Amino acid sequence: MTQRSNDRRLTRWPLAALVSLSLVQAAAAGPPLREVIDTEVRAVWEREKVSPAAPASDAEFLRRVSVDIVGVIPTHEEAVAFLADQSPDKRRQLIDRLLDDPRYARHMAELWDVLLFTRNPPGSEVDKRDGFQGWLRQRFAENTPYDKLVRELLKAEGNSVEQGPPLYFVQYRQRPEDMTEVVTQTFLGVQLQCARCHNHPFESWTQQDFYGMAAFLARLQIVSAGKADNQSKYMVAEKSTGDILFTGAVKEDKPGKKGDPVAPKFLIGDPLVEPPLPDGFKEVAKFEENKPPPAPVFSRKDQLAEWVTRADNPYFAKATANRLWAMFLGRGLVHPVDNLSDSNKPSHPELLTALARELVEHQFDLKWLIRELCNSQVYQLSSIGPEADPLPRLFQQARVRPLSAEELMDSWRVATGFETSVKPDAKKNVGRFAPIDGGYMIRFFGQPNTGTGDFQGGLHEHLFLNNGPVSQLIVTSPGSLYDSLVKSTSPWPDRIDRLYLSLLNRPPNDEERQKFSEFFSADEKMNPERLRDAIWALMTCSEFRFNH
Repeated sequence: MTQRSNDRRLTRWPLAALVSLSLVQAAAAGPPLREVIDTEVRAVWEREKVSPAAPASDAEFLRRVSVDIVGVIPTHEEAVAFLADQSPDKRRQLIDRLLDDPRYARHMAELWDVLLFTRNPPGSEVDKRDGFQGWLRQRFAENTPYDKLVRELLKAEGNSVEQGPPLYFVQYRQRPEDMTEVVTQTFLGVQLQCARCHNHPFESWTQQDFYGMAAFLARLQIVSAGKADNQSKYMVAEKSTGDILFTGAVKEDKPGKKGDPVAPKFLIGDPLVEPPLPDGFKEVAKFEENKPPPAPVFSRKDQLAEWVTRADNPYFAKATANRLWAMFLGRGLVHPVDNLSDSNKPSHPELLTALARELVEHQFDLKWLIRELCNSQVYQLSSIGPEADPLPRLFQQARVRPLSAEELMDSWRVATGFETSVKPDAKKNVGRFAPIDGGYMIRFFGQPNTGTGDFQGGLHEHLFLNNGPVSQLIVTSPGSLYDSLVKSTSPWPDRIDRLYLSLLNRPPNDEERQKFSEFFSADEKMNPERLRDAIWALMTCSEFRFNH
């Protein structure tokens, strides 16, 4: 029996039976997932004769896990306290504190917002998505199970401002084929785009598979619902009739060819069984604007949402676990993360199976999975070692990735003391990236956002760091880093320690301490420009730019 036949049979299992089986298997496994991770990865190292890097230092771990979980480096005070802490389980305690920090929800919402909309979403109606972003923040703050979050997203009830999810559909208005590609790739890790024009040349997917999935979205329309908070409200309406038409391979298309209707069919499984329409049913000719659309007799969209997020969907749990692994370890066990296929095998198949199984057991609790990942010895390896690849394939060394635009700006603000020293009324009317506003940060630093090292520095970034308004964040207000160093009466080596702990979250080495001491002591009095130059130099150095 082929693998695909096995998968087809699996999707017919009763959900309760599969979940019960998962619970039994997990209970029998015994050790916590973090230990399973270390055991499985270590076994591959031994088989491949690979030597892992040393464990990360406390300073290296503190900065890495802070940026990964809450999207910003630790403060000077947090760094001093953690490095001085002698508790044997202080790393575990730190992970728990960060997961309970309100910034966790904001950071996760920003990551998923970019994942679902990209930096340059299609269509002009989704640039303002406060309602959607607020919905995401609330869901992550409540630790909503991921399957429930995705189901709510795909059902898209309510409107785009007050509820949020309908905006996801707006970017694919009247383009069910485009949305089919994105939904299957994002939530199932399956790339169907090649099967849109012809049968997939390398995988088993056919055009009938593609259009069978697109049929779930073919009856959707976007309806305007007025305005709220200066934003246009949209709702997702669904008709009770209508099918997508399949005309065959693109090379066989002819002008005027209408094609044949395609019934909805789950990617792996049986066609959707739809109840017959009521006697005398008459479809609405057009949905009314500014009025909630009537519900369809039978919602294909809702059926798709339920199927995608089922625990026994052979792709959903694996794709979710693989994406989280990539966010925190640099690359997926299946890499790229959105290409789970027979021709793209996982580097650690047993581990991926264990991650997916336990994610189902823990009801798609993303916080739980992040906690297990970050507590593993694999995550806590140093990024310093002989491996030149920033994304080591066997995870024998920690990955190196660029900070996103949001992480970089927030970290600058924390490091310089901008957040704590500038009065609230002075920050009240500034934008997300204030005081460097107007989209500069997104324009120059917005692309490396996948968490998997997709990065190529260029001249535009270099010019922005050297000539842009970065120095505006080096404020002189009471409580800022600049102010504390100017007013300090401590000897220069101690002040240089403060400089490094604030900006790079580690003490300087002897050579760095000596060079900065010579730089600052060249003048009898404190030279304000030298101090500003020193702060700027560390803000814009490669060590600050990357999480490692």
